Amino acid sequence: MIIADIMTTNPVTVNMDTELLEIKEIFDHVYFHHLLVEDESDNTFAGIISDRDLLRALSPYIHTAAETLRDQETLRKRAHQVMTRQLDTVTPETDCNVAVQRMLDADISCMPVIGNDGAILGIVTWKDFLKTYLKQQSVNP
Repeated sequence: MIIADIMTTNPVTVNMDTELLEIKEIFDHVYFHHLLVEDESDNTFAGIISDRDLLRALSPYIHTAAETLRDQETLRKRAHQVMTRQLDTVTPETDCNVAVQRMLDADISCMPVIGNDGAILGIVTWKDFLKTYLKQQSVNP
């Protein structure tokens, strides 16, 4: 089985200059935990922001009585300031077993699926692998 068989296509993306306020709004209204960051200049993969990355970047005082101007400034930070840049990627043709092993070795929960031209094609997460495993188990008990 290859990544193309299980990946999520057309993932939600942001660009490198997207403010954390907008990224927070996205995460507040969706069920997924990763946003791929695209370089607008050439439409290629630039990095990834997880909901954990966002939480680490935000002040705990935002939207409280103790909020300060400095706390508000954190919401104006840009995606490129908090994203992970050095992330392993896969192609749609990558064998799923290879991808799972790479995710386990790197202790990561997702991998962007990237075309030969660097364009974002999708994302594959540990949940995608578990869903596939369960489907296979129900077919071959």
